Amino acid sequence: MPVEVFAYCTHREPPEPAFPHQRVFVRDHSTAGFSEHLMGLVTELFQASGGAISQTVYAVCRHLQRTNVLVAFKVDGEHMEAIAPWAWQANAILFLPDRSIRDPNGALLYAPSSGEPDIGAQIPFLPDARQRKAQTEIELRNRLVDTPDELPPVISEQEVTMRSADDVAWRALALFIVAVRAESIANGNAIPVDVLREKSPLSFQALTAWEKAFLENDKPTEADVSAAGWRYEALATLQWALGMQSTLPFPDKICDVPEVARLMIATSGRQMIENASLRPTAEILDAMDLNFRLLWAARDSAMRNADLPAGIEGGVVTERQHAFNWLTYFENADWDDVDIPS
Repeated sequence: MPVEVFAYCTHREPPEPAFPHQRVFVRDHSTAGFSEHLMGLVTELFQASGGAISQTVYAVCRHLQRTNVLVAFKVDGEHMEAIAPWAWQANAILFLPDRSIRDPNGALLYAPSSGEPDIGAQIPFLPDARQRKAQTEIELRNRLVDTPDELPPVISEQEVTMRSADDVAWRALALFIVAVRAESIANGNAIPVDVLREKSPLSFQALTAWEKAFLENDKPTEADVSAAGWRYEALATLQWALGMQSTLPFPDKICDVPEVARLMIATSGRQMIENASLRPTAEILDAMDLNFRLLWAARDSAMRNADLPAGIEGGVVTERQHAFNWLTYFENADWDDVDIPS
């Protein structure tokens, strides 16, 4: 009797299955309700875990959040083992009729009855993501920064969807105005918002709800001023992604704020948007993988009340990760809602 398999593929363009099967359907983000379906599965797994989610279930949830294509097919039992090579290429985890979740080899990642995975079961990651992780770990070891082997790779080139270059330019314009306003308040010489609007009217078209509220508040809290001031670091990251900065230095000191400001002032907002282009995706993901592991190291050291390794500046890596997660549509969140787990 054929078994119906639901393959959740993070690869944007999974290959056609070469094993004998009967296609049921293929769905992706262009399919109505697709994103809601994925989030429903994540919610179901969290609820089934009763708030005590295991590392494996957490990884399954992250895989579901990255899923780009759902392929449903029926396959005779004698051909089940033939699914594995295709599933690895498609970077798929498999949902079976007994509601178990399997890795490409068929090893148990999750069972409703116990929730316990098989020994050796593994969440799939595409080759470029695994290689990027390995290279980053070597670089960090050379700086005497150790991170756990189980810390996963960041998203692959074959999985990721990047923000458009003009969206990044608009975001940079907004961040600059917010950071300048915060800096002026912190220095005790607040620049009036009307002056900022006159200098850069386009920036005000790109503000988020939080940013609008901050600019409209004549007496923002010290915490909000600090948070807005740190946006220079996120801005510097976006400038690098746009090719405005030649390098993204190791985050052991804050960015060169005068240089960040000079670059924004040197080009009109309209020209920046029209001429915007992003670095190659691989370069951005390389920097993101490094920062992701540095963020874990910074938070781990902070939890242990230990000095941060390699002179890491915690605020810098946090702001960079905010920018990277937004750039790569992490959890499809808008800027104000971007999460930065490590």
